[in-house]
Amino acid sequence: MRAPRPRPRRRRPGWLRLPRWTATLTWKAALFITVMCCALAALLGALVHAAVTAQTVSQSREKALGKLTEVTEAYEAGEPLPPYAGVDPPGLPGSLRELAVGGERGTMVSTFQDRPIMWAAGPADGRALAVYIDYSLSVRTITGLDRAIVGSSVLAIGATLLVGAFAVTRVTRRLHLTAQVARRISAGDLDARVRDPRTEDPTRPQDEVATVSAALDTMASSLQRKLLSEQRFTADVAHELRTPLTGLTAAAELLPEGRPAELVRDRVRTMRSLTEDLLEISRLDAGSERVDLDVHELGPLAGRVVRASGTDTEVRIVRDTCVETDRRRLERVLGNLIANAHQHGRAPVVLTVDGRVVTVADAGPGYPAYLLEHGPARFRTEGGSKGHGLGLTIAAGQSAVIGA
Repeated sequence: MRAPRPRPRRRRPGWLRLPRWTATLTWKAALFITVMCCALAALLGALVHAAVTAQTVSQSREKALGKLTEVTEAYEAGEPLPPYAGVDPPGLPGSLRELAVGGERGTMVSTFQDRPIMWAAGPADGRALAVYIDYSLSVRTITGLDRAIVGSSVLAIGATLLVGAFAVTRVTRRLHLTAQVARRISAGDLDARVRDPRTEDPTRPQDEVATVSAALDTMASSLQRKLLSEQRFTADVAHELRTPLTGLTAAAELLPEGRPAELVRDRVRTMRSLTEDLLEISRLDAGSERVDLDVHELGPLAGRVVRASGTDTEVRIVRDTCVETDRRRLERVLGNLIANAHQHGRAPVVLTVDGRVVTVADAGPGYPAYLLEHGPARFRTEGGSKGHGLGLTIAAGQSAVIGA
């Protein structure tokens, strides 16, 4: 049957889509750790730089002011000034000169003769008496400190990233294992379990991942018990029905010809067909089916299925080919699809063979929404339509067995 055409989804432009690996928890954790480490390193570096710079400048200022006091006493006593002092010496910053001429003392860092200098100046007979000391050592100390802060920050960030990546990778590896087990369970492997060591030993503390793993294992065990119970119930019911149905079939054949006998035989055939379908579904659920592979031509095989169905179905061979498959199971799938198309769809029904693709199409309204969304559902049919909803379930199960 034809399915309604899905509405296209809008996609982001290629330049807006991030790479797939950026969505991983490892990358997000690494980015978070890097950002936090950089912010912490920048904050600590700024605090240390400010504290050390203030201390270094304060020491140099006290030293310069001490020398200025000595030079002032020598100047007032008329003694000669040392080489590092003078009245209105060249290189003295203008703002500091104005401060000294105004009667106040002060200090300032500037560059004199291509090297950093700490100046100290004070008033002297309406002029500026100034001294200077070499500030190069203090500058080298602050520069070396800044380099040490940057280097240690890089090393700390790298070490933190390695440790964080190791810790996060251990967590994500366990999460990936849990996701793989969940996918195996959804694919039909009901024996799959995570079996996290932390859940096996009750004395060990359990983290969130272990809690999720334990919950998944518990859910899988409960689901397995329920499914096995349903499978056994279906198989037992089908087996138990075969014996009375055999008796009903024999008794129906002994009834005198007429409308009542025809109705009884029809109901018995329906019950027999339903019982065989239930047995087939129970075998598919149990996973005990084994394929009998052989090479077959799809075109002639499809023609035989249409002739055996006794329906008015057109066969179109666009491109015939040979495939290795189980002929009986493939015929069962195609037969169910053809019967479904005639029962729930509208004529014309066309079976098309195009290489390894076989299509059964009709002119009906299409599959119902629940079937497109969730797949075939047992004992669920639309409105007053005949059938038990087992045909597509068997077709899907047999297709999975032969890998179609």
